[in-house]
Amino acid sequence: MGIQNDIVKFNVGGRIFQTTATTLANADRDSFFGALFDDNWDLKQPINGREFFIDRNPDCFAVLLDLLRTGDLYIPSNVPERLLYKEAMFYGLIGHVRSAKRGPFDGNRLKLSKSVTGRAPGDGTAIRAGPDGGCCVAHGSMVHVFDWMLEEHPPLNLDYQRVNDIGWVNAESVLISACERLGRGDSGMGLFSSYTGDLRYKFNVVHDNQIKSYTAGALCFSPDYKIFASCKGRSNEYGIGVWDQVTGKQIDFFYETPGWSLGEADKLQWLNGTTCLLVATLFPRKDNCYISLLDFRQKSTVWSWSDFGAPLTVDEKRARDAIAMEDCNSVCVVNEYEDLGFIDLRISGRSVRWSSRSRLMNGKMPDEPCYPKLALHNGQLFSSMNDSISVFCGPDWVLTSRLRRSYGGSICDFSIGGDRLFALHSEANVFDIWETPPTPVI
Repeated sequence: MGIQNDIVKFNVGGRIFQTTATTLANADRDSFFGALFDDNWDLKQPINGREFFIDRNPDCFAVLLDLLRTGDLYIPSNVPERLLYKEAMFYGLIGHVRSAKRGPFDGNRLKLSKSVTGRAPGDGTAIRAGPDGGCCVAHGSMVHVFDWMLEEHPPLNLDYQRVNDIGWVNAESVLISACERLGRGDSGMGLFSSYTGDLRYKFNVVHDNQIKSYTAGALCFSPDYKIFASCKGRSNEYGIGVWDQVTGKQIDFFYETPGWSLGEADKLQWLNGTTCLLVATLFPRKDNCYISLLDFRQKSTVWSWSDFGAPLTVDEKRARDAIAMEDCNSVCVVNEYEDLGFIDLRISGRSVRWSSRSRLMNGKMPDEPCYPKLALHNGQLFSSMNDSISVFCGPDWVLTSRLRRSYGGSICDFSIGGDRLFALHSEANVFDIWETPPTPVI
């Protein structure tokens, strides 16, 4: 940097601030302050030759400037927190604010930050963490969208089509899969604006050169901008559809083979290492559980497992959720008692190796059970059960901590994104936000 020790003056809303180019360089290149430097990181001169004028809130500017100087965030009582966040977004410093408020995500250090009461009565369907730290919550035919400050955007209304799954394409767009609406020929999947709630695009399934009505279920995305969705039509359109994320056009379809179940899948997961798609259809959606890995390049099933034909005495061991762990060459499943099971990915049809780690239920299920869900994040395994979420770590997946908040009833879904964990409760559509506090300064 050619002039990194030069004094820089700002006039912000009538107040004068002085700092150095070195301090400003702590901001990201794509921030407001990064734009003040040229390609060689030499500071550009102000237009009037004296100071840069910014017509913004000076109190918030003072807080953000100190953040660039020290890396610490102190918000005085006279500065509303939401106003500071909005100012940070203007300057492109929201990432710095979030990093200062929270440490790196660690399931063993998560603390309950806030609980939000939903806008709809009754059970929720799904919750998904967004790329900007917000989330969206599905209930019936409605999806409620919240930004990082947990301010709600206009809701997404599917007009009586029940939502089955939701996914973030990016911070501005939400993909929703839903049941078909009989007699209307509506497609089962649409792209909506997360800011306005407007429908941007409908995704069609084409079979025998005809557009078909279908129900879309589980969703998944791959790094090369493909969208995968389980699809259930009325004739032969059962299987996994593939669409181009940019154009919205259908580019492939993996048809369901006889005796297998793809079109009603509970979970899809893209595996970067093997470039395959995990498809899991689990009890109680079907009487038996089916898990497979699909290779779309060869249009083949490269690995499969099912409990079809298993003795009735192992009913309590039926898988309720599944997640692939490529580093361990295994698929992890969980049953209704939160017992973890592992299936070897290197051998098709291998039996489940069950490990009873925490029998919270003692053989009993609540009156209105919420079946467990699994998530894998930063090498930690998470499993929800009733009103708590367990965290497992290490090569043997030892139970290391448990997140619990009883208000709102059992947890029907949870999602991890960036530095937050969102847990959706079954009653009153309440969801909790768990965050990792910053590391204490010694």
